[in-house]
Amino acid sequence: MCGRFTQMMTWPELVRLYRLNDKHDGRNTPPRYNIAPTQTVPFVHNDKEGNQVLEDGRWWLVPFWAKEMPKIALFNARSEDAEKKPSFRDAFKSKRCLIPADGFYEWTKAEDGGKDPWFIHLPDRQPFSFAGLWAHNDALDVTSCTILTMAAGAPMQQLHDRQPIILDPTAYDEWLSAETSVADAKALLGRNLDNQLQFHRVSREINSSKFTGNPLLPAI
Repeated sequence: MCGRFTQMMTWPELVRLYRLNDKHDGRNTPPRYNIAPTQTVPFVHNDKEGNQVLEDGRWWLVPFWAKEMPKIALFNARSEDAEKKPSFRDAFKSKRCLIPADGFYEWTKAEDGGKDPWFIHLPDRQPFSFAGLWAHNDALDVTSCTILTMAAGAPMQQLHDRQPIILDPTAYDEWLSAETSVADAKALLGRNLDNQLQFHRVSREINSSKFTGNPLLPAI
């Protein structure tokens, strides 16, 4: 799963990940060390003309047909069957997106009974994109997104049995394209960078979703 992630990159670094066709004024974007579900995050999708655009949305999908804010957890979607699930199938067909990040967290049980947080990232903490889905609900006037997950491989199996899908940049265009079929889009999820992940333990302060400081120095 993926229940918290980071966006520590500068705004220019984020923009350089994509082929954004419109002008993006420099934002004053402080590092975000502890993004939690229901918070607003930027994500990238294609517009009707097939151009990449950046939009802000709620991290917890609200399907276009929902009449109220979902109470069940829709901030992650299982890639194995997302295209079949009522909450995700329309988005998987035509509203695929990329969610910029540079790390995420997972927890293991410690000997003292507490939970130890681990910060997981690519080499040199390089920015990346989660494969995601998005939706806009007219009735509730909310735009939202969710992160696709997969069964954990090496090295993430040491921490958890699930992990978010970090898409290979060579797959970005096809993933976002409305011309890519559901079957082909699902196959694209196999082009990921998850085997490159590294991790180290960090401060338990991050266990609280209200904590917004920097917990990333290795724990002693």
